[in-house]
This record gives sequence, structure tokens and C-alpha cells, in this order.
Amino acid sequence: MAYQILICDDEKDIVNALEIYLSQEDYILHKAYNGKEALAFLADKSIDLLLLDIMMPEMDGIQTMVELRKNYNLPVILLTAKSEDTDKILGLNLGADDYITKPFNPMEVLARVRSQLRRFTQLGSVAAPSSSVKTIGNIQLNDAEKRVLVDGDAVNLTPTEYAILHFLMQSPNKVFTPKEIYTAVRNEAPYGAEGTIAVHIRHLREKIEINPAEPRYLKAVWGQGYKMEAEK
Repeated sequence: MAYQILICDDEKDIVNALEIYLSQEDYILHKAYNGKEALAFLADKSIDLLLLDIMMPEMDGIQTMVELRKNYNLPVILLTAKSEDTDKILGLNLGADDYITKPFNPMEVLARVRSQLRRFTQLGSVAAPSSSVKTIGNIQLNDAEKRVLVDGDAVNLTPTEYAILHFLMQSPNKVFTPKEIYTAVRNEAPYGAEGTIAVHIRHLREKIEINPAEPRYLKAVWGQGYKMEAEK
């Protein structure tokens, strides 16, 4: 099955360049030139991954992230300029899974797209054993159904958030560095990008903790990393 990828950027030269890069793989590629077009496309077709520019007319990438996360869990990779660090962090906070900085390195584009599609495919697997249900306190993760419950209520996680939670819940009370978490959930070395883990952790806390400012389970260990703390 060929993956369906939507490229959304208001600069046609960039869209065409990304199309050339990605045409090396067996992907079905679609184009949009602003956020409104991207959302309309998502409503009409089944898309496996979205490459989304931040700075666009009519509806920018940040507004688009807000709207699409109301209904869709597909992986989203932001397309950013070096000067857009604040918007990049905001986009990650709103549920983006990764980012690529312009100007693009073709090999990096392919690697990040492959990584996101691989993880998303793994999350969609239904062949998980019954022992894949893990519980810590009032948080239950069912890896067979790719579902997370907090106090019995389902919470809507992005693929990256789910992967981080699943990884940490497999080893309760064990501290992992951001670099170790990044490597585990992305199957690649971070090359300096491990700082994005803190953003995903913060967003994950907002979904699973009663008080994200004083987390009960997903805790930071100063100078070392993060852990899922099991109640004694």
C-alpha cells in the first residue's frame, strides 16, 4: 500500500521541490497552498502524513494545527524557517510531531518522513498481545487498541505523545534522558533535536495529569531526564 502524503506550503517552488524529493519513494503525493486547502483535503481524502508550512496566507500552520487536531491524529511535520523558533515550539505544543528547517536537506526530508510513517504504522498495528495493557495509577495504556484511558476516560494523543508514554510506562520509575527517549521513539539519533522531547512531555502532561504543573506520574528528574513514577 502506498502512503498518501499532503504537502502544504504557499511557495510553489518549495512544494515542487518536496514533491521531487519524495517521488523517490512509492508515495502518493498531494498539494495544498494554505491551511484552508489542507483542511478541506483532509476532510475529503485519507491522508497518512502532512508536511505543513508555518507561514502561509489565509490560514497559517499554527491555526491549521489547532483545527486539524480536533479531528485527526495523522503525523504532522512542520516546515519552518530558522527565524520561526517560537512558532516551531508553539506548533509542537499544539500537536505537531516533528519539524524540518528550511533550506531542506533532501535526505533529512526522506528520513523524517520515513520515521513518522514507520511509527504511525506501528501504532496502528492490531497484533499486540493481551499483556500489552499497562496501568500506572489512574492511567491505563492498551497497546492492542492503541488507546489511553485516564480515570476511565479516553484521551486523544498524537503518535509522538503515545510513543513517549508507551516507552516510559514499559519501565516504571526508571529515568531516561531526553536523548534516550528521542532515540527510542524515533529509531534514530537526535543530532541535537532531543530538546523537542521537553515540548512533547509538557503537552502530554496536559492530557494525563490532573495538575500538569505538579505532575503525579510523568516527572522530571533535574539534570537527568524523565520517568513515569509508579505509586508505591
